Amino acid sequence: MIIVLVILAGLILFYGPQLWARAVLSRYDRDEYFSGSGLDLARLLVERLKLEAVQVTETPLGDHYDPRSKTVRLNQARGNRRSLTAVVVAVHEVGHAIQHQARYGPLETRTRLIGTAAKMERIGAILMMGLPIVTAITRIPATGALMLLAGLLTLGVPVVVHFLTLPTEFDASFNRALPILASGEVIPPEDLPAARTILWACALTYVAAALAGMVNVWRWIRVLRR
Repeated sequence: MIIVLVILAGLILFYGPQLWARAVLSRYDRDEYFSGSGLDLARLLVERLKLEAVQVTETPLGDHYDPRSKTVRLNQARGNRRSLTAVVVAVHEVGHAIQHQARYGPLETRTRLIGTAAKMERIGAILMMGLPIVTAITRIPATGALMLLAGLLTLGVPVVVHFLTLPTEFDASFNRALPILASGEVIPPEDLPAARTILWACALTYVAAALAGMVNVWRWIRVLRR
């Protein structure tokens, strides 16, 4: 019974934030009643806030802001909608562009770390897949232990990056986007509580990514212990 409870607690901890965020975004994406789409609003805000050289485009991938090209990218399926989710997500991503123009330190740090993390994650995966071969060839147990340690460290880097970038997400949601939404010019006041919930969902997607990364590391440990 205790083992079952531990497993259930682990599932809730690791997958709860991700499932909740998806449910929130889906709930407020059903009705379309704003005069413009998320993409329209993002472009309007970029112009109104005089965000220099910032572009707004569609993407088949997830919503994000790319500091390297100074581009707000909104998912093409959601960005063209006129739902509350589309509007709030657009303002959240523009919040990252505001951070960039203000030279917000955590955003600049995240930009540097993301590139490094992606490379180290690939290296870690290669090291861990090559672990059995190298150990079999060298027949030196220490070689395998060192490679295992190196692989786990490199796979753990993306997890650390996700946790370190959480302040950037919360700042974009509540210090940049929320004042715009609370001004009454973008959404009616009665929609503000729901908008807050959506902003929490935007921020917690990174919590979910970090926890998923932890599960990935744990999975590799289980595989290599067999």
